[in-house]
Amino acid sequence: MPKVIIDPDRCKGCGLCVHMCPKKVLVLDKKKLNKKGYTPSTPVHPDKCIGCAICAMMCPDCAITIKKEKKEGK
Repeated sequence: MPKVIIDPDRCKGCGLCVHMCPKKVLVLDKKKLNKKGYTPSTPVHPDKCIGCAICAMMCPDCAITIKKEKKEGK
């Protein structure tokens, strides 16, 4: 299962990842502020992630990484 990893201190809360995610995995976390005073994105439905990495490609701050686990036996 793919995992979305977001570096909250690099995120400036632009929302591009939230807008572009086809499975609506991410939202801007209005309850948190990072060190720069921005509301970072956060995965709210990580189980829906398909590992397409569109969010990571759209992020202008390179704050998102997609980690894909290797299947055993392959």
